[in-house]
Amino acid sequence: MRIHSIAFAALIGTLGLAGFSASAAESATQTVAEINQNKASLAGKSIRAEGKVVKVNNGIMGRNFVHLRDGTGEAAAGTHNLMLTSKQTAAVGDQVSITGVVVLNRDFGSGYMYPLLIEEATITPKK
Repeated sequence: MRIHSIAFAALIGTLGLAGFSASAAESATQTVAEINQNKASLAGKSIRAEGKVVKVNNGIMGRNFVHLRDGTGEAAAGTHNLMLTSKQTAAVGDQVSITGVVVLNRDFGSGYMYPLLIEEATITPKK
């Protein structure tokens, strides 16, 4: 039995399946609260979230700024909202799925500092 386990582990490593499962885990949909809570460990990684668009500012510094909420997190703690930048846009009230890269302490200058920002986001309308 032990030889079979070793052979199976070698096969998984050869086929790259171990890396595939790690990538699949990273692409799992996370809540707004989870992303806010785990932002330090998510820095530089791609995330996926779903929620309702609550604010949109288009065409600022060559990108669109979109605020997303999913009902998780706390307003008082500032963990109920995700701010993302994208070449795409959405309308307030749209239900969307987004993917993007977590960036911490993004400073655009002139007082525009974001402790958590999802950049280069892809916005997909939910049907």
